[in-house]
Amino acid sequence: MRKYETMFILKSNLEEEKRNELINKFKSIIETDGQITSVDEWGNRKLAYEINKMNDGYYVLINFMAGADLPKELDRNFKISDDVIRHLIVNLEAK
Repeated sequence: MRKYETMFILKSNLEEEKRNELINKFKSIIETDGQITSVDEWGNRKLAYEINKMNDGYYVLINFMAGADLPKELDRNFKISDDVIRHLIVNLEAK
């Protein structure tokens, strides 16, 4: 298993229930074949630049351990979710 870190930004105007539902969805995808080491919700913050006429976003950082195929599945789910503004998955053990 490798160590990964993912950060994703959700739309800031989401209701708390919908936001928690999305975060739990992504956490459950990770937990199917991996292990979450930490989840850090940064909350609403101003974006560095405007994205799709939005200036704010809800930031979430998740550190996890998983096999090589899990980040591809997670990336696919980030891309098909309309409420995710941006996402990034980083392999922390890459040389």
